[in-house]
Amino acid sequence: MIKALFRGRIRWVLVAWMFAISAVAYLDRVNISIAGSSIERDFHLTHVQLGWVFSAFVLGYAVFQAPGGRLADRYGPHKVIAVGTVWWALFTALTAFVPSGISGMLVVLLAVRFLLGLGEAVVLPACNRVVAFWIPSQERGLANGWIFAGIGVGAGLAPPLSTYMLIHYGWRWAFRASTLLGLATAAIWFAIARDRPQDHPWVEPAEAAHIRSGLPDMTRSVAAPWGSILGSRDLLAIAASYFAYGYAAYIYFTWFFIYLSRIRGMDLKSSAYYGMLPFIAMALGSTFGGWISDGLTKRRGKRVGRCLFAAATMTLSGCFIALGMLAKNPQLASLILAGGAGALYLAQSSFWSVTADLAGSSAGSASGVMNMGAQLGGVATASLTPLIAAHFGWPASFLTTTALCLAGAAAWLWVDPSAGLKTSTAPLGRRRL
Repeated sequence: MIKALFRGRIRWVLVAWMFAISAVAYLDRVNISIAGSSIERDFHLTHVQLGWVFSAFVLGYAVFQAPGGRLADRYGPHKVIAVGTVWWALFTALTAFVPSGISGMLVVLLAVRFLLGLGEAVVLPACNRVVAFWIPSQERGLANGWIFAGIGVGAGLAPPLSTYMLIHYGWRWAFRASTLLGLATAAIWFAIARDRPQDHPWVEPAEAAHIRSGLPDMTRSVAAPWGSILGSRDLLAIAASYFAYGYAAYIYFTWFFIYLSRIRGMDLKSSAYYGMLPFIAMALGSTFGGWISDGLTKRRGKRVGRCLFAAATMTLSGCFIALGMLAKNPQLASLILAGGAGALYLAQSSFWSVTADLAGSSAGSASGVMNMGAQLGGVATASLTPLIAAHFGWPASFLTTTALCLAGAAAWLWVDPSAGLKTSTAPLGRRRL
């Protein structure tokens, strides 16, 4: 029945489920910021110590990006995404089971969040490996836009759902519910996905031919050695820009809810409502950004459609974030800052589309390196934001983000999206980690 319903569009079925996986992953990720005040009370943590907990997750997520991508290149994204999703679902559950009164409680909490980050790290590089083999180049902006719209949807659902669970059942149940969602998405992904179109029994010849028409010849796919990946000027420029992007994005994922309630003085329900707005904007920005990027690419080429478009939208995001700090009304400030999140996510598909184009069959490894840049930015913002705020005020924290957005926009001017990577002669099936 599913085969008949989606005849000729199986690639979009996989994109839709990667959207769902991204949504659940970011629901897991953001719920700790919603529960942050309760966790501080239960575990007797300071703002700075809570920042360490945020950073522990992002650090684990960052350091395993490149290895996680290599695993997807070596063993295939079908299995890697399934195993990674089960892993982070289980460690989400363990977050809820950390007792508050034990000796060394903070160390245990840091370890659990770090290991949770390891599991989530494989998902997005592996998704980009799916895109590299399943999505023709001319459709990658839209496909990546949908996948990363899941980030906005999951993060946007986190404030009302987690607040409801927190009020009625306590913060630990927010994590337990996320665990069940994670296990369900992993099971369905394992059932419906395959590594390549030719391996999928539902793909018909017409769809397979359409996919092949937009891909480079990968019948003799070869591995890009780490030296080629790490030595690519274009990939390093993208990773540097993604560091700035990640720094800005993690302001919303970690401190935005606490900023609204503690600094702007909103009550819990108002914070939950206005805390949704940046993530709704992210979902819309990611989707429309991919669509606009594909359209510009078809008419003006990848340099304009991917690179210059990303530079312009990151600049716009930085301007919105600066303006949000000038607004005295908390509700107006929330709306403007949400605009900054939406503008930022207009650029999202450019990062992943260009990386897939550059790396081809090594898209998992290359996008892991790129995404490590974003996650290191997240490590920085999780810990630096409260420190900057403590010494110079919250406006300084957000203005630092503006400066990084502008720097990240400038980095795109160095990228040649058609450069490619030098590859070894080792067949894909024989590559080593």
